[in-house]
Amino acid sequence: MRVVIAEDLVILRDGMVELLTTRGCEVVATTGTPEGLHEAVRSHKPDVAIVDIRMPPTFTDEGIRAAERLRADHPELGVLVFSQHADSAWAARLLAGGAHGVGYLLKERVAAVSQFVDALHRVASGGTALDPEIVNKMMRGGQRRLDRLTGRERQVLELMAQGYSNKSIAAQLVVTERAVEKHAAAIFSKFDLPSTDADNRRVKAVVTYLVEVDA
Repeated sequence: MRVVIAEDLVILRDGMVELLTTRGCEVVATTGTPEGLHEAVRSHKPDVAIVDIRMPPTFTDEGIRAAERLRADHPELGVLVFSQHADSAWAARLLAGGAHGVGYLLKERVAAVSQFVDALHRVASGGTALDPEIVNKMMRGGQRRLDRLTGRERQVLELMAQGYSNKSIAAQLVVTERAVEKHAAAIFSKFDLPSTDADNRRVKAVVTYLVEVDA
């Protein structure tokens, strides 16, 4: 897996390079600026980019803006935002183009390198990796729709939003995969998401809805 890192703190950036390299990842470029990030992606064509939110020159939302541009210019690229700031509005902006190849993790909540590398692989392969705190923040504004769901359906939806497959959700909730499928079908029905050949109801349930309630 080829990785580009955009992080303005040199110590943290170098630390990530060392940790990822020992886990078999190839860090093809590092940078501390949005401009450097875009150039690195163009030049090295990585599988995934790790992006901090607050970077020069204003240290506000440069990273989110850079991530939005990357997703527009390089739709095949996985983008993992790695920040100490949990902001549902930023997450909504990141997910506005869909859940494919997107991650948003909080630095202080990553308990193990293996957890971080697993999230990177998931995002690089087109999946989703969202910190539960981010998901919770985004869901708080949508109580009217969430009130349609049972407690178990809410658990399934939250895990879906974090990017887990039905098989992984079943393992975490200690239920059968068939039970998860039934809960997912109930969620789609309660959110008025009919089955069509073109639409991905899973994405609409965990992304479009979250963006809608955060607007």
